[in-house]
Amino acid sequence: MVQESWFGFKYCPKCGAPGFHTLDNGRSYGCEVCNLHYFINNSAAVACLIINESGELLLTRRAIEPNLGMLDLPGGFVDPMETAEEAIRREIMEELNLRVTGISYLTSFPNLYPYSAMIIPTIDLAYVCEVEDFTCLQPGDDVAAVEFMFPEAIDFTKLCTESMKQIILYYLHTATNKI
Repeated sequence: MVQESWFGFKYCPKCGAPGFHTLDNGRSYGCEVCNLHYFINNSAAVACLIINESGELLLTRRAIEPNLGMLDLPGGFVDPMETAEEAIRREIMEELNLRVTGISYLTSFPNLYPYSAMIIPTIDLAYVCEVEDFTCLQPGDDVAAVEFMFPEAIDFTKLCTESMKQIILYYLHTATNKI
């Protein structure tokens, strides 16, 4: 169930009438004036697990809020009319200056992303990705720094979201059978 305070819409985005209210136990909003029925849907995001030749996971340090300075998996929001695979290639190039050569779906986890005084529900789609090489690796966009860590040695309290923790734990348990 979506909480009304997550979005806090007070006015209808179609007609501007006051009294835009929640419906369906908070899963949507409705306008009594123009009858707009607005559903609260997940925004799609991609998270990439990139492993180097030593078996270390590439993690980024966030250069922006939310969670400035915390560890994250590279990735980001899927743009409208963009496939998840296109988003992966774009985000990895923007954030790391790396060319993705292989993409394999791993799992997904829900997340709540605070942005602009709202909480955006997301579905974080996790992929194991291969890159051409690391010689061009350069943090950019919303990445302050890059760190390589063995997945089983990660301090999960330093990760920016619960979904990133769950994705890495799923990778450790399922993909490598280490946990």
